[in-house]
Amino acid sequence: MSGNTGKFGGKVPFSGRGRNMRFTAGEYDVAVIGAGHAGVEAALAAARIGCRTLLATLSMDNIALMPCNPSIGGPAKGHLVREVDALGGEMGINADKTAIQFRRLNTGKGPAVQALRAQADKKLYQFTMKEICERQKNLDVKQLLIEDILIENGAVRGVAVETGEVYYAKAVILATGTYLRGRVIIGETVYDSGPNGQRPAMALTGSLQSAGVRLMRFKTGTPARVDARSLDFSRMEKQPGDDGAPNFSFMTDAGARLTEQRPCWLTYTNEATHKILRENLHRAPMANGVIKGVGPRYCPSIETKIARFPDKDRHQIFIEPEGLHTEEMYVQGLSTSMPVDVQIAFLHTVPGLENCRVMRAGYAIEYDCIDPRQLRPTLEFKEIRGFFSAGQANGTSGYEEAAAQGIMAGINAAMLVKGKEPLVLKRSEAYIGVLIDDLVTKGTTEPYRMMTSRAEYRLLLRQDNADLRLTEYGHRVGLATAERYGRFLKKKREIERALAVLRETALTPSQAINDELIALGIGEIRVVTTLFELLRRPAASYALLAERFSLPPLSPEATREVDIVTAYDGYIEKQRQEVERVERLEKRLLPEDIDYQAVPSLRDEAREKLAAIRPRSVGQASRISGVSPADVSVLLVYLERIRRGG
Repeated sequence: MSGNTGKFGGKVPFSGRGRNMRFTAGEYDVAVIGAGHAGVEAALAAARIGCRTLLATLSMDNIALMPCNPSIGGPAKGHLVREVDALGGEMGINADKTAIQFRRLNTGKGPAVQALRAQADKKLYQFTMKEICERQKNLDVKQLLIEDILIENGAVRGVAVETGEVYYAKAVILATGTYLRGRVIIGETVYDSGPNGQRPAMALTGSLQSAGVRLMRFKTGTPARVDARSLDFSRMEKQPGDDGAPNFSFMTDAGARLTEQRPCWLTYTNEATHKILRENLHRAPMANGVIKGVGPRYCPSIETKIARFPDKDRHQIFIEPEGLHTEEMYVQGLSTSMPVDVQIAFLHTVPGLENCRVMRAGYAIEYDCIDPRQLRPTLEFKEIRGFFSAGQANGTSGYEEAAAQGIMAGINAAMLVKGKEPLVLKRSEAYIGVLIDDLVTKGTTEPYRMMTSRAEYRLLLRQDNADLRLTEYGHRVGLATAERYGRFLKKKREIERALAVLRETALTPSQAINDELIALGIGEIRVVTTLFELLRRPAASYALLAERFSLPPLSPEATREVDIVTAYDGYIEKQRQEVERVERLEKRLLPEDIDYQAVPSLRDEAREKLAAIRPRSVGQASRISGVSPADVSVLLVYLERIRRGG
């Protein structure tokens, strides 16, 4: 790639991989390839921090497209949305604006796994996000098909477009979703395509391979969409929303959500459904070798479920509305790539769907993605300075996982451009930290999905306290607004003041006190007891004690936080102690240029894995498959020897 000076932004036209003569069309601090959920969060973050940013999309009409289910959140995923919001991202705000149903999940379980899920009006979600991106200061949105990543001397220089334009950039973020060499499969029908009939990006894979990027081939899928007018809802179970469900965003005020809510509907497959699928498994692309990509373990197609769980007599199906202004209904739980005649046949066996009309057939899509072990915890490629990757391009599944990576890639690209320290969230600080650490340390052999079970410290990483954990970081990097930071400080001070009063106020046992506590349903005390200790009792609540003991008035959010902190105080303290123990290993940083062949006593497998992943710390090294506790001890001894100059 040449770099001669000329009249186009200091550069002259130059030849390259594209079919057209290339010319310099502009210069940016950050260029983002792809405007899905990762791309928009990355671009908005970089622009809001003050970087001149380019957001390149294959279609201006499909920014923040929801090609699969029309929902945001759920277990662990809802945690990610709230963390993105706490940092200053857009997904939570947009979900609140465009949701047509909110539900609280796992309400019978502890606060660590309780989650919020919203059905979105998917077109309104897109249009609203498109408007936000177009109006964002420092952000240019363009319809472009990027064909080439421009790299020189181990650093990214920009991107080249199929129509000849070259946009120079100090940092580039790959957020291509499922579009890299996308291939749609419906039974025996196979064609190159992105989701929902969009153009695929067929040439960019070659550019990545030329740069030495290791790629994988994954698969995902989606169910049919059916006409609501052809369904018999009387044969299904109504699933209404929760009127009292909280917002996703800490910035959404009461009354700001859509007032019109729509129910979902629950139904099930049956033996007739399974019989049709079993009789046609030989036509399933997953069985006849047409599909070569690895599919998601935790969201399998219905034909995979039938093959994997032959003894199960039924599978749950949710019929979900796609919006307020469409009759399309999403058939959650029946993802498939079976031929269309088979799809129609098995759909007609499901109660309530006997006469359904299919508006869009289900399909599978194969696509290229990168091996995320090539990335630093900042999501920057280890071998290509200034080149970042986020979202399904990193082998994940889900809008929420994509948005979480997108905002972190956008933040760190901006930090790189500005010459500031990057932001890396620890596993003990955020689900985002768990997600990224899992990807860059362990990699993934299938589309990665976030689950609460992946987090070691999930009692610390609740949905309700995402702002308390992360808003300070968003403020520090320049992403959280003054209004957001002010709300955070107000809530934090409320909680701190209330907890201080609870710990300082003690009750001395007396007949009068005990009679009152018994009347409140809390139970008597036998020794001097603080209100904090009293609040740990199951029947107690801050609101109950506040009325009797004139405690400081709190907002509903702060009240909930105080109730949780007091009720789970012992468990939370144990997790904090465990975090402190593990932090000692996280603080032992490994030199970037360490030669693992020169470290004595390491096992060969550990040398190989450590050299390939190049962990940032001993703590990260300890989580690499193939690195044993004995290898960790060897590393600690080696670091101590270096420290002493030995």
